[in-house]
Amino acid sequence: MNDDDNFVAYVTGRLPVLRRVATQLAGDAHRGDDLVQQAITRLYTHWRRVADTENLDAYVYKILLRVFLDERRLRWASVRLGPLPPGPEQPAPTPDVEQRMLLRDALATLPTRQRAVLVLRFLADRPVDEVAEILGISAGTVKSQTHDGLGALRRLLDSGVMP
Repeated sequence: MNDDDNFVAYVTGRLPVLRRVATQLAGDAHRGDDLVQQAITRLYTHWRRVADTENLDAYVYKILLRVFLDERRLRWASVRLGPLPPGPEQPAPTPDVEQRMLLRDALATLPTRQRAVLVLRFLADRPVDEVAEILGISAGTVKSQTHDGLGALRRLLDSGVMP
């Protein structure tokens, strides 16, 4: 297989989890897809150099996180053009969907770093040391951010008051 075939195979296999992680980081599936597209583009530009990296997933998560943080710093990231157009009537969400939406909204209230730690630790199922490497912080900071973030989520969800 040539480099392009290897790249396509890797991205195809990792796309579902990258989309889930990006959606949770961004708080929106469409913005999450944009983040994944940007991350994949950056990965492609460096593919020949990084294809044989020992922990390619950690490298890709680092790219994804940097794209997310860069977007958050840009002023246009806060611009919303308006509500989504009305679509066909959908059935009421099941309790599982409602819980996921509630959790997504609660995650969106956390500071960017805490949200990134929680998403990488629990959604992407990455170990503490790898999350520390991806974020460029110490393992102790990952642990404290995890503790603080989970506490904030518990308080928010237990209170029943969402911003």
